[in-house]
Amino acid sequence: MSDNNPCLTCGACCAHFRVSFYWGECQSAGGVVPDELVEQITPHHAAMRGTTSKPARCVSLLGEVGCGVRCTMYEQRSSPCREFEASWEYGEHNPRCDAARAAHGLPPLTPPLEPDMAPDRVA
Repeated sequence: MSDNNPCLTCGACCAHFRVSFYWGECQSAGGVVPDELVEQITPHHAAMRGTTSKPARCVSLLGEVGCGVRCTMYEQRSSPCREFEASWEYGEHNPRCDAARAAHGLPPLTPPLEPDMAPDRVA
């Protein structure tokens, strides 16, 4: 993750959505997600602790939403976390990103300016 990634100053998705996934991603089943950080929600699904009730907040989120955050288990995160993309990160809008940000009073992310649309600079 690059230093200018908007997720490093956001974290809204980690404090808004339930993060559920197939139990096979847990360490006890041969996966990488630490067992002590999850709770079972069905016989075949687990969720990150802290995300199954409202207000949601993943136990692995460190910092203040909107100011500066990080995932304390980034390399061991579950598939929903790996697959979630910030709006415009790869040129695509993500309404779920906007919804999470709005729930925390943050404005939606905007697409980057095209190089030919950037304001002219006077030297």
